Amino acid sequence: MTTTTMEGSLSKWTNVVNGWQYRWFVLDDNAGLLSYYTSKEKMKRGARRGCVRLKGAVIGIDDEDDSTFTITTSSSKDDPKTFHFQKRRGARAMGQGTRGHDTATFPRACARIYRVCLALPDVIRISNSIANAMLNAVKHAIVQLQIAKNTAIPVNGIYRGPTEPAPVTPTLKHVDSMESHGSVVTHLLSQVKIGMDLTKVALPTFILERRSLLEMYADYFAHPDQFVSIADMTSPRERMVQVCKWYLCSFHAGRRSGVAKKPYNPVLGEIFRCFWELPGPSAAKESSSSGTASTQQQQQQQPAAAEVEDGPVPWCNENQLAFVAEQVSHHPPVSAFYAEHKAKRISFGAHVWTKSKFLGLSIGVHNVGKGTVRLHAHDEDYVLTFPNGYARSILTVPWIELGGATSIVCAQTGYQASVDFLTKPFYGGKKNRITCSVTGPQDKKPFLVINGDWNGAMEAKWADGRTEVFADVREQKVERKLVKPMSEQEDDESRKVWREVTMGLRINDMDKATAAKIAIEQKQRDDVRYRKDNNIAWHTKLFKETKDGGWDYISPLENRLSSDGSSSSVPASVDTGANTSANSST
Repeated sequence: MTTTTMEGSLSKWTNVVNGWQYRWFVLDDNAGLLSYYTSKEKMKRGARRGCVRLKGAVIGIDDEDDSTFTITTSSSKDDPKTFHFQKRRGARAMGQGTRGHDTATFPRACARIYRVCLALPDVIRISNSIANAMLNAVKHAIVQLQIAKNTAIPVNGIYRGPTEPAPVTPTLKHVDSMESHGSVVTHLLSQVKIGMDLTKVALPTFILERRSLLEMYADYFAHPDQFVSIADMTSPRERMVQVCKWYLCSFHAGRRSGVAKKPYNPVLGEIFRCFWELPGPSAAKESSSSGTASTQQQQQQQPAAAEVEDGPVPWCNENQLAFVAEQVSHHPPVSAFYAEHKAKRISFGAHVWTKSKFLGLSIGVHNVGKGTVRLHAHDEDYVLTFPNGYARSILTVPWIELGGATSIVCAQTGYQASVDFLTKPFYGGKKNRITCSVTGPQDKKPFLVINGDWNGAMEAKWADGRTEVFADVREQKVERKLVKPMSEQEDDESRKVWREVTMGLRINDMDKATAAKIAIEQKQRDDVRYRKDNNIAWHTKLFKETKDGGWDYISPLENRLSSDGSSSSVPASVDTGANTSANSST
């Protein structure tokens, strides 16, 4: 054996089924080969199991566990292939490396990501071919992440053979803008394990969306005319179809960004209020391009309509759709929200408990709760559930998709709908697909089936064979929510609570945004400690808990209608713009 050859035992990762396997390795520096055998005896007989060509390879060493390293080969014919090695417990190391070859450390995220992927519980239950393909795809993604890291912090050693130096050179010219703030993956993996609840995990400021979760819930009413016109339908069947149309078109407005970002976690007692003018000839023009309006301005816009002073938004009139939300619990995080249009005798109440989990390659948010569309003129309740959300591709640029089965049920009429939000398959398939089946009382088959994209076009197929465009959200105008100016808001209202964080994000000052976020979170902890030390119970402001664990608005429309003796019939003079095209301007 020459001085340029080293040998010894290592563990080599083979596959998901067999895991780490003993191998005897021989490193030939002159040939640039790392050969391996199933045993030392097989090496003596020349029965080589395989080899790794080191010229141009990228060598990675885990900076937390220097006994684990990877070698990613470089070939002009094939895609890069990554080999994973580990020092065997109780055995001597093969060696520290060859002279003159820089083996600087990789980002710790790379090794962690791979270990997380290997631990995915459902990988073993699928076929070997799919499992191997999945692992190869993950390995390639890790290689891309490692190469991208070189641009900002050169950490990879490039092996070029015994006659060449090993300079460290970046291979990418540009890195995503989020790179300057650190890696989302690195931050998450430093705190979480697969299946862990993310409720108590502090997320980096730069991945936050510039609004509270309470404000995001208001986007369910981005097409207020669709919601209000449910009350205009003359038959139970038409009303159920209109409920489905509003429901299926209510998700795209809150998820318009191509990159998945997380809204602010509301603090306990935080409140958000807003309202909408309905599109149509009778709707007043917006007087503020920023989406804010004072009480005096709204009085000028609707001089003939009376304000609903005992409603959720006291400065609204009965021809406007009012919305209010409150964070009613912090652990677990539960949000309650309520909307109503008094003139049309329609309201909506809901509560959602968000359960976030780290799933390895994605983050899942399970929305536990329900909502109820209440038609007071018809004495009908439509109870619905919400889909789950997923942030996919956290190795690169994360994106949002919805998934899971939901339902819409009206016990009074017997109509019901089942909705499936279809997640994208691992190979092929399309994103954001939905399918919805609507059945009537005593029906064995649906009279209406809806297919399409919840952020695009949806097609309706009726039982008589007719097909038509059910809805296309790309052609529908998102109505701007109107909020009081910041100077007129109370201290517990969302935009005022988070104004410093929002300002920091808007001007791209992450230090300012982070400091403001930390101050808000610390104040919340101090308030909890004060109440605990002084034995003070927390009381919600606008919602009350029900016996079944739900949350109801304390002054719903049905209570106020019965107390003031209002007629349950819908006034014919109120124009909701239900027959107006969604593209018409306000």
